[in-house]
Amino acid sequence: MSGVRASTRSVGHRVEARALALAAVATTAILLVVFYYPVATVFVDAVFVDGRPTVEPIVSVLSSRFYLVDIFGFTAYQALLSTVASVLLGLPGAWVLARFEFPGRETLRSLTILPFVMPSIMVAIGFVATFGQNGTLNAVLGAVGLPPVELLFTLEAIVIAHAFYNAPLVARVTTAAWESVDASAVETARSLGASPTRAFRDVVLPQLLPAVAIGATLTFVFTFASFPIVLALGGFQLATVEVFIYSRIQNLAYAEAAALAVVETAISIGLTYWYLRYEGRNRGSGQGARPQPRRTLWPETWTAREVGTRAGIAAYGVIVLAVFVGPIASMVLASLTGPGGGLTLEHYLFLLERQQTGASYQVRPLPAIANSLRFGLGTLLVAVPMGVAVAVLTTRDFSGRAAVDALAMAPLAVSGIVVGLGLLRGLVFGTEVFGTRIQVTGALAVVAAHAVGAYPFVTRNVAPLLGNLDPRLVESARSLGATRVRALVDIELPLVAAGVVAGAAFAFAISIGEFDSTVVLAEGSTSYTMPVAVERYLGRRLGPATAMGCLLLAVTSLSFVIIERFGGRYGGRGGF
Repeated sequence: MSGVRASTRSVGHRVEARALALAAVATTAILLVVFYYPVATVFVDAVFVDGRPTVEPIVSVLSSRFYLVDIFGFTAYQALLSTVASVLLGLPGAWVLARFEFPGRETLRSLTILPFVMPSIMVAIGFVATFGQNGTLNAVLGAVGLPPVELLFTLEAIVIAHAFYNAPLVARVTTAAWESVDASAVETARSLGASPTRAFRDVVLPQLLPAVAIGATLTFVFTFASFPIVLALGGFQLATVEVFIYSRIQNLAYAEAAALAVVETAISIGLTYWYLRYEGRNRGSGQGARPQPRRTLWPETWTAREVGTRAGIAAYGVIVLAVFVGPIASMVLASLTGPGGGLTLEHYLFLLERQQTGASYQVRPLPAIANSLRFGLGTLLVAVPMGVAVAVLTTRDFSGRAAVDALAMAPLAVSGIVVGLGLLRGLVFGTEVFGTRIQVTGALAVVAAHAVGAYPFVTRNVAPLLGNLDPRLVESARSLGATRVRALVDIELPLVAAGVVAGAAFAFAISIGEFDSTVVLAEGSTSYTMPVAVERYLGRRLGPATAMGCLLLAVTSLSFVIIERFGGRYGGRGGF
């Protein structure tokens, strides 16, 4: 009997010793099935037509003036304008957060996490409620005797909405860099006779430019692959690559959609690779520096310069309220306003009525909410273990670690539309494996798409914390007989639990708000989620769309609170 127990313990020890390797294999297998194979399917569709290899679809895209100029050219143009607007709107915010102390500063800084939490379709609804013909903007203009304006389905609306989404990102990364500037270097420059302007130009600005470049690059990547905002505010007449791919999918032109997706993915991967290389070279700069002291927002002595500075901050505050608070407030107001302009709950009552009397083919609110929550929980079950496993692997020293990190982070460079198209063509339609047709449909396909988009955020929250742990903690545990896995479970993971929880909240929020792949996979099925329901209601009536958007806002806000509660224990949130 004792021999059996000893044998069991020996087997357990061997399994435990290989647990990390098994986790790596399992994570790789999941990635291959739900990401690399579907994306490869899209690439195959672009070079195989009717079973024959051909480059004609890709050549037709690269040689077509319509595709290159009208589609890709406009996509790059709006992304460039959106990047410039985001930088111009985000840099003053970074300056205020980094250089001034005032009540609520930490709260405002926390709000810069919004681009990773707030569903983009909800932002689009807010801008429709603001800039529509009967929107908040025209109501304000009419109240002061000015003529109405129509900004919907214009490039200006798209750029402003993208700035709403990405200016906080620029502010976030630039604020972190500004707070890492060593005050001693500035003081040395001043002691050598440099004016405040010269000290800023020669000492501070060179340390800010890498952060600004990182924020601008991320913004360009995100806006180049923007889908729901452009779909809602620009429509098909202002179609970007993502919107045009979606229209091709709806028309069952899969080869054309795949060719466009291949070119777009190549561009996005190139930009993301440059970003990761650039970020890696600049990571850690300024650590341990003594930050510059912040000034009070209300100075003791009012000079002309101080008055001008505060006036500029006040003007910027008005712009921030208009751009960031206005659309969300407009969405809430539109959900509570009737056709006559009075307050009403009729839009929420419409949702209740649709739930009770709606036909099976109509979008009902409770299934949308239930699906979103189910998919969010399913995403947690997949994305959190995957994200933690990748974080552990990428913080270990071994040959090829950079390649593993790049392959694991590849989902950040591939848009949700491309992933959704790949899952649709590769798994939903089914594939033959040893004579057996394997299909992944419904909830499983949606959860797979959500998990692919969410787990990198878990990794980016956990990996920096693991990398900063004192290696002597693990060495001590190993010297006492603990296996590598036991040391990880008992020592390392408890110390990075806040990062795991924050990453899990990110994963849940991303799943709740995911629209790009979901709208492809939920097409014609009952797997629609809250964001898909918002878009489908928007095509018919604004009121119910804003009411559903407010429900989405409530769920998203809860995720944001969890992220801030646990993620606020450490700085930077894993590089995001």
